[in-house]
Amino acid sequence: MKDFWNERYDEESYAYGSSPNEFFKQQLDKLKIGSILLPAEGEGRNALYALSKGWEVLAFDFSESAKIKAKKLATDHGFDLNYQVIDVLEFKSVKKFDVIAFCYAHFPAAIRKKANQHLLKSLKPKGHIIFEAFSKNQLGKSSGGPKNIDMLYAIDEIENEFNGISFEILEEKEIELNEGIYHIGDASVIRFTGTKI
Repeated sequence: MKDFWNERYDEESYAYGSSPNEFFKQQLDKLKIGSILLPAEGEGRNALYALSKGWEVLAFDFSESAKIKAKKLATDHGFDLNYQVIDVLEFKSVKKFDVIAFCYAHFPAAIRKKANQHLLKSLKPKGHIIFEAFSKNQLGKSSGGPKNIDMLYAIDEIENEFNGISFEILEEKEIELNEGIYHIGDASVIRFTGTKI
């Protein structure tokens, strides 16, 4: 899996573009500026947007190639991005964050609930979550995402894996993706926002 992502992020173009995810951008703009954790951040498009708005950002991914691209993207825009290369279950932070944003963070099915619960430990009480990922109805669509249905989400799985969260938005939605060369076309996603109880 790591080799797959390193190869994808070794490509010259930004796999999912350099602009932020639209849902992430819309929801982040509603929040008071503070600190944000971006797991599975890839090439840094959402991190760059948060930095440009004055957020204190920590991003991570398990791909070394992702970090190189993300750091370059930030530097090209005049920012220094704090970015770690680490597996999700090995991530540790003494700091508690105001926001965690999961943007297409499709962890392997065997560790997904554990990974999501692990990351929630780094969120402050009353801290916010922004989440967008592919739903199980994405299977068979050409607009991106895992080909393993167990890595895709259903609403009840979200409720189970993010217990301890008070949901504000929780919906499955058909959208048109236009993010780089690998997220293009009709897509089925699950989106949510919430606060840690």
